Amino acid sequence: MEQSMELKSKRDTKCIPHLSQYAPVWIVDETYILEDDAMLFTAVFQHPEYGWVGRRYRYDGFNDVLYHKGQTLVKEGNLNSIQEQSPYVETSVADIPNSYGG
Repeated sequence: MEQSMELKSKRDTKCIPHLSQYAPVWIVDETYILEDDAMLFTAVFQHPEYGWVGRRYRYDGFNDVLYHKGQTLVKEGNLNSIQEQSPYVETSVADIPNSYGG
């Protein structure tokens, strides 16, 4: 439990500055791979070019590296249940058009 909390804290330090440009952002799943000191997760946000996407990431805690593993479009029917939860990265005003689009 302590190892997963430490890994999550390291992931947050790396991810929040990157994902804040897309805020609000929700994490819809997390899978810990403790033997590799890594975790997989999917971030859902509104992309300036593609609309609502679920972007898959792998965070390598040993090397402190965030890997982008691809993205899929999120169906509008799934957005309501996602947005009912508290966002991982919050914002008072979304600035989607000015995110860099990567």
